[in-house]
Amino acid sequence: MSTPVLTLTGHDLTIEDVVAVARVPGTGVALAPDAVARLATSRQTIERAVAAGTTMYGINTGFGKLATVRIGPDDLGQLQINLLRSHAAGVGDALSRDIVRAMMLLRANVLLRPTSGVRPIVAEMVVTLLNADCLPPVPEQGSVGASGDLAPLSHLALALMGEGVLVPSDGVPRPAGEVLAGIGVSPLRFGPKEGLAFINGTQAQTAALTLLVHDATILWRSAVGAAAMSLEALRGTPTPLDARIHDARPHPGQRRAASMMRGLLVDSPIRESHRKDDPRVQDAYSLRCSPQVLGAVWDSIAYAIRVVEVELNASTDNPLVFGEDVLSGGNFHGQPVAQALDFLAIGLTTLQAIAERRVERLVNPDLSAGLPAFLTGSPGVSSGFMMVQITAASLVAESRTLAYPASIGSIPTDANQEDFVPMGMAAAFKARRILRNAQYVVSAEFLCSAQGLEFLRPLEPGRGVRHLFSIIRGPSGVSSLEADRPPAADLERLRSLVASGALVPPAPSE
Repeated sequence: MSTPVLTLTGHDLTIEDVVAVARVPGTGVALAPDAVARLATSRQTIERAVAAGTTMYGINTGFGKLATVRIGPDDLGQLQINLLRSHAAGVGDALSRDIVRAMMLLRANVLLRPTSGVRPIVAEMVVTLLNADCLPPVPEQGSVGASGDLAPLSHLALALMGEGVLVPSDGVPRPAGEVLAGIGVSPLRFGPKEGLAFINGTQAQTAALTLLVHDATILWRSAVGAAAMSLEALRGTPTPLDARIHDARPHPGQRRAASMMRGLLVDSPIRESHRKDDPRVQDAYSLRCSPQVLGAVWDSIAYAIRVVEVELNASTDNPLVFGEDVLSGGNFHGQPVAQALDFLAIGLTTLQAIAERRVERLVNPDLSAGLPAFLTGSPGVSSGFMMVQITAASLVAESRTLAYPASIGSIPTDANQEDFVPMGMAAAFKARRILRNAQYVVSAEFLCSAQGLEFLRPLEPGRGVRHLFSIIRGPSGVSSLEADRPPAADLERLRSLVASGALVPPAPSE
């Protein structure tokens, strides 16, 4: 079987491409020859300008507050090397390998754009390391998101220079020079503009956002499935899912959520069993308003997707080359990405908060429409899923503290030259933690709603819910609760199913 290869052009990278390279072993990357040719032409513009002595920011001047300092011709190469060494100031835990791989892919794609003005060898070397799966350890903290993700990208650049360490796929860090020699590559010496072009950009925060929107999409669809299963277990009414209600307020996410839930409840004997004699006119908001709330969450995810789709193929370094013109600007500013990360964090916090409310209804005998207390056949002697709701509540509380937007928290940097920054990596760190919490809370809802269905037998839920239930009770899932056992292992197994997409119901159009 041939190894799949993604060919970069600088303008058509997709979310699916990034996920494949970041997470699918063996996915190779190549550079399109015509894009390489355009980049080489762009590089000639920089070299002519340098030879002419034209003043250009960061090419023959200092950086940031030092932009007024003119650099002599003999020091232009050292200027770039010093930039990368001085800016490798990241601290904290290393980013996960999938984020680093995504960051490297995005960096190569942006450098390949003719606006970057670097030599093709710079993009080629990033791809070489990516294909060899030799990655630098990139600290998670230290970026304010403008002028781009300076610290994370500087740590990557140092490895290309043969400095620091590289970590091959075996996970054992080795001196970078030794690893480069082992794969037949000489250390890169950055030329004029190239160090600056390498670290001016949003590729660390965008890499995190790209993987997050992929994972959030899977989680959202799973959460819709969990809501439908809870509606069945609590013998709620599907009337609020009627398409006419949602067509009268046609938010895209709301209509999508309602349509998915209707599909999951088709042919439900549980509903038919109490359609005529149910005294309840309306269910609680956490059931009745699931499409409205989950729909709003989807709309926040959709917004983040649109931001990613632009940012993946955008020129985010500085200055930029346009024909014979070299223009300084601010495309490295990560505000669009940081804001999308914050919106995503708020949406995922909302998703888990309403899921926790349904967990409470499932385990609380005052709210559960006849289900036994804490979903155990022996309440009192057994505590059942009492602690599952408490765990879910703790995760929601933590997520709420993390959901405060990072993108409004600017602190001026670089002697007030860079006086408004977006804090994109802080937003990414928080959003990733919130996503994980949400996966656990949705898993808690699946655990409890599946147990609730056990007490309604021999009645069965709708076809779609029945399918999800069969996966939960399958070999990779969890068995029904017959006697108290530690729920932690069950939650971990279900989280794995949720994260993998195994509990994703079909979309309405599928």
